[in-house]
Amino acid sequence: MSTALNPKISLEQWRALVAVVDAGGYAQAAETLHKTQSSVSYLVAKLERSLNLKVFEIEGRKAKLTDTGQVLVRRARALIEEADSIERAAGTLAAGWEPELAIAAEIIFPTWMLLRAFARFGQQRPQTRIQLHETVLTGTDEALIERRVHLAIASSIPRGFIGDRLLTMRFICAAHPDHPLHQLGREITQRDLRRHRHLIVRDSAAHRMRDSGIWQGAEQRLTVSNMATSIAAAVAGMGFAWYSEDMIRDELHRGVLKPLPLKEGAERRGDLFLVLAEGDAAGPGARLMAEILREEVKTECAKHV
Repeated sequence: MSTALNPKISLEQWRALVAVVDAGGYAQAAETLHKTQSSVSYLVAKLERSLNLKVFEIEGRKAKLTDTGQVLVRRARALIEEADSIERAAGTLAAGWEPELAIAAEIIFPTWMLLRAFARFGQQRPQTRIQLHETVLTGTDEALIERRVHLAIASSIPRGFIGDRLLTMRFICAAHPDHPLHQLGREITQRDLRRHRHLIVRDSAAHRMRDSGIWQGAEQRLTVSNMATSIAAAVAGMGFAWYSEDMIRDELHRGVLKPLPLKEGAERRGDLFLVLAEGDAAGPGARLMAEILREEVKTECAKHV
């Protein structure tokens, strides 16, 4: 009888099974795992024998997962992910402070607040290098899921992660004061918006899922890769967009951008979350940065109470 200390199936066998499914065959899995095809076939066959069940069934010339196999692969993925997480956590604990801290931050988070947090962190840990990934929408999720960052400021919490609400952002639909929409002299409807160019920031994920922009009903669009370009385009009178109030505070003060008098949706709110990629196993640098970010946001919010 197998026990938790003496399981029938090794982690190597589970990795082989998942690799065959992900790579699309034994030969491809062997290349991914740097093993021979026969050794991969042996590992999967041994798994089936040990569990006394069939993971694959043959349909024509192709092997297809059985219903049982699909369940096992899902559970195996979770097991492998947890094992990898434990190894990363052990490596972090063994190394002590991280020599480099990678952070993904949604571009709508105030840059000045982020830089202020970096400055405070640098005073305490000047030897730790900081890598900032300025991300958009699912690009932030992707950075977390692929473990390319230690922590993230995200507009949503990816499945399998835990995060705390960091800040609620206020969004304003704005355009240059001379934009035709401002010349209508009345409340603006969605029908009015459809006739003008909407400025949109592109999703930063490798496999882009969606573009930023609360409303996307306009036929005319200008899609860019960063928020600074979008704001510059709006100031130049090239279109309208929803921006976080903090992002365009200076442009509003200087009068080069002006809120549009929308009949509906002139102001929206959205949450940003602070997510540690490794959760409780996060390194001391990631935990310190998270604490500094929370304090900076709390201090700034207290000024506006």
